[in-house]
Amino acid sequence: MLKYLISLSFLCVLGANAAPNHAAHDDLDLLLIQRGVVRAVVDVGQKVGAVGQTVSTQASDLVVNAMGYLGTPYRRGGTGQQGFDCSGFVQAMYENTLGLVLPHNAKAQAASTEKIDKTELQPGDLVFFNTLRRAFSHVGIYVGEGKFIHSPRSGGQVRIEDMRDSYWAKRFNGARRVNTESTQAVSDASLR
Repeated sequence: MLKYLISLSFLCVLGANAAPNHAAHDDLDLLLIQRGVVRAVVDVGQKVGAVGQTVSTQASDLVVNAMGYLGTPYRRGGTGQQGFDCSGFVQAMYENTLGLVLPHNAKAQAASTEKIDKTELQPGDLVFFNTLRRAFSHVGIYVGEGKFIHSPRSGGQVRIEDMRDSYWAKRFNGARRVNTESTQAVSDASLR
């Protein structure tokens, strides 16, 4: 019960910026708690040190913002409320939450981010899968506890999945971390 109250209060603090549909907060809170995602977000928010807190706050904001889009339909080439494809979802979450511009292509996103080991995954990192018989054909955002959020395919909706499920485990391609400093420099340069 205490874990539920802590998790719920954490979401309420961040919730004002989390979801585009404020009426869905109660349902979203319950879903996050049921899926075991809230604990991961709280854990991220508890890092120590100024840099660690900035990074963990950004990761928490990113994950919570992404959760606000659960149920949004898949849309090929989509990057907004009307729908997302996998890389468009990642691109929109990073741009809307952190102001960082990533390419709108899973393979290009993999190429423009820092390779990390699966054991180093932290909420906000990118996870890649081979779903079309080619490397880095699908991307999602790691939320913690072995789960990721993504826009899966035509007819699907933004949802949370477990990377340990056999389908995803067999197709896992790698993990990447967005280097906010170099990505910000690229973003700033593209605005000139």
